[in-house]
Amino acid sequence: MEEKNYQLDLLKAQNAQLSKSERIYRLVCESSDYGFIYQSLGGEELLTFGSFESMFGLSLHRTRELDILLEKFLEEDRRAILETINPEDYGREFATCECRLSSGHIWYRIVTRIEKNDEGVFADKDKVVTFMNITREKAQHSDLLYMAYYDTTTGIYNRNYFVSLLTEFIARADRDKCRVSLLMIDIDDFKKINDVQGIIIGDELLQQVGFYLKGKMVKDRIICSHINNDIFCVAIYDATGPFSVENFYNDLKKRFSESFHMSTGQEISITASVGVAEYPDAGGSALDIINCADIVVYNCKKLGKNILQYFEAPILDDFLKNVDIENKLKEAAFNNNFMMYFQPQYVARTRRLRGVESLIRWKDDTGKMIPPSVFIPIAEKNGLIDSIGHFVVEESLRQYKKWSDFYEMHFKLSINISSLQYKKDDFVDSIMELIEKNSVDPSDVELEITESILIDDFDSVTAKLTRLRNFGVSISLDDFGTGYSSLSYLKKFPIDTLKVDKSFIDTVLDDASTRIITESILNMSHAMGFETIAEGVENERQFSYLASVGCDVIQGFYLGKPLPSEKIDELLSYMKK
Repeated sequence: MEEKNYQLDLLKAQNAQLSKSERIYRLVCESSDYGFIYQSLGGEELLTFGSFESMFGLSLHRTRELDILLEKFLEEDRRAILETINPEDYGREFATCECRLSSGHIWYRIVTRIEKNDEGVFADKDKVVTFMNITREKAQHSDLLYMAYYDTTTGIYNRNYFVSLLTEFIARADRDKCRVSLLMIDIDDFKKINDVQGIIIGDELLQQVGFYLKGKMVKDRIICSHINNDIFCVAIYDATGPFSVENFYNDLKKRFSESFHMSTGQEISITASVGVAEYPDAGGSALDIINCADIVVYNCKKLGKNILQYFEAPILDDFLKNVDIENKLKEAAFNNNFMMYFQPQYVARTRRLRGVESLIRWKDDTGKMIPPSVFIPIAEKNGLIDSIGHFVVEESLRQYKKWSDFYEMHFKLSINISSLQYKKDDFVDSIMELIEKNSVDPSDVELEITESILIDDFDSVTAKLTRLRNFGVSISLDDFGTGYSSLSYLKKFPIDTLKVDKSFIDTVLDDASTRIITESILNMSHAMGFETIAEGVENERQFSYLASVGCDVIQGFYLGKPLPSEKIDELLSYMKK
């Protein structure tokens, strides 16, 4: 009897423990985001628990009711669902699939697990089907896929995916013995649009350009990409017939000639420089072709923008020469391996020395003289102009101080300043410090500027040069008549001297229109109180004419070529006698 009571108590304790475990398991299941179907393979009954009812709005009790569940999913997914829910029909212990509800917006992952019995069959074993809502996971995956393949600003292919597709184009073209054409499209003056209109309008413009290019894409034939900032790339497979580069470019020009309408109501018309490189002529890989197209675009910009140009070997040769010059220039700038030459300026009426213009010269490590017209633009582009400009100013002032002290005379030292130097916040302070450091009279110094800097930032440049002028420095406007030549800024700008460009002097004796313009410039300058200098005077006839029409100062090969400092010493020594 005691044994029976013991067994009964033990059974009660075990039942209580099972009941507690069941409650725990049920609580865990119902607290989860998963839904479950339980089925014993030995019967037709089903049990649903967890979040199943809230997921689908129903509970199942018999296997035949599974058809009700299937109807909630897209028809094309139902076969996969059945195979997943009943893996035993296919001799499997595990199955999974991903499917969508009929609405198409909610995704589920279904996972079924079964255990075999001791004989290795499924009969009389438990089967659990788990339903997991993976809609958020799918959305995140979709976002990641989009970011992997598409540019977020424009909605067309991004650079990395484009390179991958271009590589596939090249592999196909190699098999099919045809060409792949790459067009690199660089929007002209996009920086001005960003600066004037703001980056929001700039991005909207890029979006509209991207939308246009997206409409030009043809599967397996034309692909488009936003490479960077204002640069787009288009690859055309076997660019012949209606898919030719010329047809694409003509359509592009036509669209760009029409205004892009911004959400703010503004209308913007643009142009583009387009460089074309083709496989296999320009290279054997996607990156080779892209680099060659980039070089051609750079050349287009130098030629005046808004043009299409094809890659040719001489363009690459010129580019490589510039790269070589740039590398050598970096070393030269680091070591100040430059020379200063000085070109005399003479008073037209007396032919006496008015001053000298300092001119930088550079001889590379092979002994070849590199013209400033070649290396100065490179220095402005790569940021070396700051150190080179500082060298020019300091070396010119140092040399002038030696002359003025030794020969006990004062004359004008004219120094060219890059437009980029004027934009520096510390430009004025730097010039003043160098003048004071070298103990040079500020009234002996003249800074030359070009018209272009006035257009870029008139107010800021005016304020800076007014400070220098108040300090005693003279201001000369160089190359007048070749740029914007706005008379409105002449009356506002703090200048003392106006230089007539060499392009006028070259034809002033042979062209009546040039004579009229030149004499008008001289008369206007005198009326406004400016001193005038004619540069590029190369013969007596030019000199005599300019002197007769009232030009104040003559500069050019006729009276004096640019000379090294020791030759200027000889000139000053002769004048001192």
